[in-house]
Amino acid sequence: MKILVVNPNSTAAMTDKAVAAAQAVVHSDTVIVGATGTGPASIEGHYDEAMSLPGLLAEIAKAEAAGTDGIVVACFDDPGIGACRELASGPVIGLCEAAVKAASMLSTSFSVVTTLPRSIPVIEHLIHGYGLSHQCRRVRSAAIPVLALEEEGSGAREKVRDEILRAIEEDHCEAVVLGCAGMADLTEWLSTETGIPVIDGVTVAAKMIEALVGAGLKTSKISGYSTPNKK
Repeated sequence: MKILVVNPNSTAAMTDKAVAAAQAVVHSDTVIVGATGTGPASIEGHYDEAMSLPGLLAEIAKAEAAGTDGIVVACFDDPGIGACRELASGPVIGLCEAAVKAASMLSTSFSVVTTLPRSIPVIEHLIHGYGLSHQCRRVRSAAIPVLALEEEGSGAREKVRDEILRAIEEDHCEAVVLGCAGMADLTEWLSTETGIPVIDGVTVAAKMIEALVGAGLKTSKISGYSTPNKK
């Protein structure tokens, strides 16, 4: 089985981190392939998301032509998921959808900890669309730029941990979802530090793709996700 993990931003270090996180949890005979987009260096808000889409969709088209079995869109804003599913025959899953649906099965309530405050409305809108607003206690910001997660000595991981601890105390949540692909390597440490399930969308999405492909399931092409018309 071959799964593409595509990072819609242009920071290759984040791609490498996501690929490593996914490869660590899938079966030994599942191959994780990484791809890096041509958009902004990080996706923080609606404009960055829009600018990332051409490069993302180009990578989806390449993966489809190469016969890739399934695709993880490694950005918590789930950019262009509908368009990606139109292009791909196999399953396509974004990080937010994967993580919050997993959290809803592991706990009766969860909070999300993301990077900058400007990402909060985007994530709240996604969670509402996924029908899980009633289980999401709060979307919180650790007040760190995405790229700080790639910098040694930035203190970013400690800020994420501290925000999770505040979520436990103030939100009374039972689990926390990490709202950025750049946090994928912090899951185990944060779970140990905070004592609750800390859920990373990269690993969950990769396992969901593996399960769907293993069950012989593909994206429906009857209507909403049918292949785009040639124009």
